[in-house]
Amino acid sequence: MGEKGLETLIEPVVLALGCQLWGIETVNQGRRMTLKIYIDSEQGINVDDCAGVSRQVSSLFDVEDPIPGEYVLEVSSPGIDRRLFKAAHYEQCKGAKIQVTLRSAFEGQRKFKGILSGLENDDVVLRVDDTQEVLLPFDSIERARVVV
Repeated sequence: MGEKGLETLIEPVVLALGCQLWGIETVNQGRRMTLKIYIDSEQGINVDDCAGVSRQVSSLFDVEDPIPGEYVLEVSSPGIDRRLFKAAHYEQCKGAKIQVTLRSAFEGQRKFKGILSGLENDDVVLRVDDTQEVLLPFDSIERARVVV
């Protein structure tokens, strides 16, 4: 099951516990996979929130068995240097300094750092200096995160 399928499976559990599913990330480490679930809420996230989501997702996975083989489940807050997963995250973080890594080079580079101006159609608008903005196609972004 891919990340989108896992997100669809996990999100109702997270919402039922009063949290928002910020995003999920799978990391393969040899034969074992780590599934990282990032949760958030307007009140912030504490250890009890993470433990509650972990317990409920573990129980769900015992029934649904969406991940073959061994895996490690990690639940945490997205943190200050949060990764941006969805278009809505770019709108929420408008004005923040971010770092973007593209899947392939654009104008000779894959990494960009600047102030997030927001979204324009399907492009992320990034002010890289006082006079220059670049438009990066949302679909070409491999990873983006807030820089503290």
